[in-house]
Amino acid sequence: MERQVPPTIRPPRRRIVEVLLGGGLFASVVSFVYPVLRYLIPPPVADLGGDEVVASKVGDLKPNGSKIFRFGTRPALLLMTAEGEYRALSAVCTHLSCTVQYRNDLHQIWCACHNGLYDLNGRNISGPPPRPLDAFQVHVRGDEIVVSRKREG
Repeated sequence: MERQVPPTIRPPRRRIVEVLLGGGLFASVVSFVYPVLRYLIPPPVADLGGDEVVASKVGDLKPNGSKIFRFGTRPALLLMTAEGEYRALSAVCTHLSCTVQYRNDLHQIWCACHNGLYDLNGRNISGPPPRPLDAFQVHVRGDEIVVSRKREG
């Protein structure tokens, strides 16, 4: 007569330890693979308007004043000169991509990161910035101030 061997039953403590070790190994692998995948497959960039955006309303800016607004995915700077003329420039410093700001006491655009200065046309006049700020076209349509990219050609 054959003897039947009863099935081996693992003690519950051993099973718990195996589950914890397996879960820890799985979590370690995921914590390594996930950032690598995020690096290799970057998230899609949202298109926030493209070539034209309403930057402000007429009357929001005072002479010798400014406002930072969003142009696409980057900040931009809308200025009203002391003479009442509107100008729009990129608010991203050409040195290390810091956000610039308008200094109405100096009548210049200033980058606080490394003390770079630009004139009201966006030309770099002192400090480390290697090139001028990108300039945009400004149009007043009704009561809106519309900023658009300059057309080449």
